[in-house]
Amino acid sequence: MAHFHVYEPIYISDFDRLFDDAYNARTGGGSGEEQKPKQQVPRTLRPRMDVHEDDKSNLVTAFFELPGVKKEDISIDVHNNILTVSGESKLPAERDENGYVVRERRFGKFSRSIPVPQGTKAEEVKASLDQGVLTVMFPKTTPEQAPKKITIS
Repeated sequence: MAHFHVYEPIYISDFDRLFDDAYNARTGGGSGEEQKPKQQVPRTLRPRMDVHEDDKSNLVTAFFELPGVKKEDISIDVHNNILTVSGESKLPAERDENGYVVRERRFGKFSRSIPVPQGTKAEEVKASLDQGVLTVMFPKTTPEQAPKKITIS
C-alpha cells in the first residue's frame, strides 16, 4: 500500500501568534501597561478532510467539509503536483450581531492542499459538492508512473 502524504505548509506567523498568545496570557503582556489590541491578520481556515486510496480502481478520493459554501465560491487548482481547494464561506447578509451567546461557526477564506501524482492533469480530476461535502477524485498513479516491463534481449 502506498503512503499518502498530505502537504501541510507551516507558517511562521502561526508559531509567532501561538507563543505571543501563550506569553501574553501568563504575563498580561509583560510590560505592565494596558495592552492595545493588535490588528488581527485574517487567518485562512482549513476545512476538515478525509482522504481514501483505492488500489483496485487506482483512485484517490478526498472529502472536504464545506457546510454552507456554494460551488461558485470554491476553486480547485492543480499546479506543480499539488491540488489546492480554496474559496470563501461568507457571512449571511441578514446576520444580526445582537443576542449571540455562543458563536462557533467560522467564516472567511479557506484553503487546503494535497499532493497528486506527477503528471496529473486538471481534466483527470473530478469534483462534486453534495450536502456540504466536496468530493474530489483523481488517479492514484498516472500512466507515466505505471511500471513498465522490460524484456531482456
